Amino acid sequence: MSRKQILLIGAGSGALLLAGLGFLAMHHSSGEKKGKEEILSSAQDSESSNAKLLFAQAERARVQGSLVEAKQLYQQVLHATSSSELALAAQNKLGEVNIKILFSSVPTPDSIVYEIQPGDSFFKIAKKFHTTVDLLKAANGLTTDRLRSGQRLKITRAAFSVIVDKSQNIVTLKNGEDVLKIYHCSTGAGGNTPVGNFHIVNRIVNPPWYTPEGVLPAADPRNVLGTRWMGFDQPGYGIHGTTDPSSIGKSVTKGCVRLANNEVEELFVLLPEGTPVTIVD
Repeated sequence: MSRKQILLIGAGSGALLLAGLGFLAMHHSSGEKKGKEEILSSAQDSESSNAKLLFAQAERARVQGSLVEAKQLYQQVLHATSSSELALAAQNKLGEVNIKILFSSVPTPDSIVYEIQPGDSFFKIAKKFHTTVDLLKAANGLTTDRLRSGQRLKITRAAFSVIVDKSQNIVTLKNGEDVLKIYHCSTGAGGNTPVGNFHIVNRIVNPPWYTPEGVLPAADPRNVLGTRWMGFDQPGYGIHGTTDPSSIGKSVTKGCVRLANNEVEELFVLLPEGTPVTIVD
């Protein structure tokens, strides 16, 4: 097409020229958009591959017992992935590793090494450092009550707290601002689990259940409290186990927070009296 013809199109057929330019602009825009989408897709594929590689490395470290390395790698996965499925898997594994570290002699930023003094007992040490006898024993691989002067113990001085979310039926275990592990729970039917800030004031192994019909011992099949009880400073309410695992995740209790027995036993080891519990709608 000659320059004269272009000028003629511009002078006598402006609409045609604009339409032509519009087509060219759309074509260019479409190509640019497609290019951006391809770049984004490539970046997402690269991100996904990197996150999956990190997860595989974390799994290898966990299996080999390199718990601190596994923890760091799972944390990297959570920052590196946009996949909710992979993030959930990493979160669950990270929770497992966090508990294993607490139950082991592996040092942490909030743990100390304490040398046993004459007259010390597990009870005295647990009270002094606001922890539990169970955690002292678990972290040091001990099964008896015997201590000897000069013996060295790992003591975790974590600031544990618990948040119960009734809307999702989950319990979040925290150390300060750090999330350690998330558990599924059951809460009260009709939303009757109280909302607010509470503290654990008593801890009972194989608790009896006090009902209007009388006291049901732990061995009674009608006792629904499971293997552990951690009572709040609001009488009648607490965190306990269950004889009905299928109820976990539902709003079916009389107001207490219900966990699977193995999970309430895990928390029981960690949480001393005085631990704050926050319950939210």
